[in-house]
Amino acid sequence: MTAPYESRPTLIFRAKRFIPASFVDAMIISIVALALSLVLFGIFVSFSGVNAFDVYRVMLKGAFGTSEQWGNALTQIFHGKFAIPYAFRNTLIHAAPLLLTALCVALPARVGMMIIGGEGAVVLGGLMAALVAHLMPGAPSLIVQISMIVVGMTVGGAWISISGALRQFRGVNETISSLLMNYIAIAILNHCVEGPMHDPTSLDHPSSFHIGPANMLGTIAGTDIHVGLLFGVVACVFAWILMDHTTHGFATSIVGGNVRAAKVAGLSVAKFSLAACFLGGAGAALAGVIEVSAIHGRANDSLAAGLGYAGILVAFVARQNPLAVIPVAILLGGVSASGDLLQMKLKLSSASVQVFQGILFLVILGLDTWAGRLKDVRHIWFAKPIHWFMDWYIKKPSTKGVAHAGANA
Repeated sequence: MTAPYESRPTLIFRAKRFIPASFVDAMIISIVALALSLVLFGIFVSFSGVNAFDVYRVMLKGAFGTSEQWGNALTQIFHGKFAIPYAFRNTLIHAAPLLLTALCVALPARVGMMIIGGEGAVVLGGLMAALVAHLMPGAPSLIVQISMIVVGMTVGGAWISISGALRQFRGVNETISSLLMNYIAIAILNHCVEGPMHDPTSLDHPSSFHIGPANMLGTIAGTDIHVGLLFGVVACVFAWILMDHTTHGFATSIVGGNVRAAKVAGLSVAKFSLAACFLGGAGAALAGVIEVSAIHGRANDSLAAGLGYAGILVAFVARQNPLAVIPVAILLGGVSASGDLLQMKLKLSSASVQVFQGILFLVILGLDTWAGRLKDVRHIWFAKPIHWFMDWYIKKPSTKGVAHAGANA
């Protein structure tokens, strides 16, 4: 059983009253992994006759825009009009589903379960959104939107819970079962969009009936970014509060850290395991609902675009910390968004960014294993300055406290 993050040795000695638990550790590991992956990716593209620094520059431009674009955006903001560069807008749109699919891995990992079935939950969530909209043709748009979200999340949560239940009650490996269930979900999608839910007008690309313009989710006020980004950020913050600042999260960590101790303490291992799986599946399914109700307008094979698998990378880079998922998803969303620009500017395949993601995944696994096996993490060379500062800060006498004590005397 995989130990949850909190039971592993921490990489950075920190004052917990100032910094969220595990956030600093997650960011340090992620930054080191990113730097090493960029070096390896640069070596890879150099074999194609392309300058690695040109690749880095184009990726940065494609993900976040140029300084000139940001200057123009700030000028518009000062004049009362919100604006962001097009490249960064595209990055945020790519990051929105990753925020949610990463939770499908991060939350079950808290109970020691490695679920990689987010792709199936995304597919079923989108399919349920299209089905609900089709079955409620005359209902108010707000009711339809709420129903799509609730039904989609419920089905997605129940779908991932099947893998959790197989693990708890039948001893079936959850990683294998959740992976195989992805293909079942995709088969269900193909059957529905080519059969009972098929729209006759979609001849070249079998799809479901359109959910209707009135039922489409809107955009964030003042931008052309759909509200799915807000859903993703809120979901990550909610998951962080639930897991790190509630008794439920504390009990979940106990279940993931030591099943025997959890049983001795009277905790229901099955209940907390299935709850984590359900919440993770609901998050991934919400990503599918948003893909249908905010972007495509109908369910088709575009739902199986690898969002669930990309969420695995985001969760691993963030080290299963829901709060760290937010910057990591934005970063990897930018990497995905820069693929087309690499193809136009440097004649590299747009799939080259997937090579970078693969390198990053392998590097983060290696660093995570290395950090987890350390006996004394205070002697890591790049962590020593942080340790020295934190030791000095915590041991430093408080002038305010001394003055207060003197006044009381």
